[in-house]
Amino acid sequence: MIKAAIFDMDGLLIDSEPIWTQAARDVMRKVNFDLTDALKQQTTGLSVKLFLDFCHQLQPWNTPSFEELESEILELAHKNILAHAVAMPGAIEIIKDLKAKGLKLAVASASHMDLIEGVLKRLEIIDYFDVWHSGELEEFTKPHPAVYLTTAAKLGVLPEECIAFEDSHAGLRAAHAAGMITISVPAMEVYEHSKFNLAHYKIPSLEKYVLSEMSGVPQNVLENE
Repeated sequence: MIKAAIFDMDGLLIDSEPIWTQAARDVMRKVNFDLTDALKQQTTGLSVKLFLDFCHQLQPWNTPSFEELESEILELAHKNILAHAVAMPGAIEIIKDLKAKGLKLAVASASHMDLIEGVLKRLEIIDYFDVWHSGELEEFTKPHPAVYLTTAAKLGVLPEECIAFEDSHAGLRAAHAAGMITISVPAMEVYEHSKFNLAHYKIPSLEKYVLSEMSGVPQNVLENE
């Protein structure tokens, strides 16, 4: 029986991926690194630390330090997300719907705790959530399953009693490795990529009509019965 729904945040609940991308592009110019659209797709869902590791392996630099670049990306992205980001289509509706069905709700994100809480407050949905947890508090973040395993433990449920919603491949790998039922919501430009076949179900958006009319996601997966 499904007892909880766990959501990624960036690119899934809130339209923040363009903001993260622009912040990274602006800061990485300091080391003459060009964050192309192709590289952006490969790094979506990674923490800033893992993003910088990925870039450094492709094109090493000496200064500024990883810590300086990480701090600048985080500061710029956090500021703009909290000022400008909006909910993804259907996000508010599905949260209210699943809460009404009696499921526990949580966020499991690679973002920092202060940003998660700030976003939930900005969207005025914080009261719907029982738990929010950051991969930054784990030894390993996504695609490692730790953030999902800890979130399930905080909710007081087993991983197999959870559905997990993810837009990125890194996040999907994390939730799948944790043993959860995975629902992938990839961006349209990568929707057909075979790597998302790892998910139990794949949908094009969180919009409620997609979940109720479409979709290949059996309703008993989304109902607490």
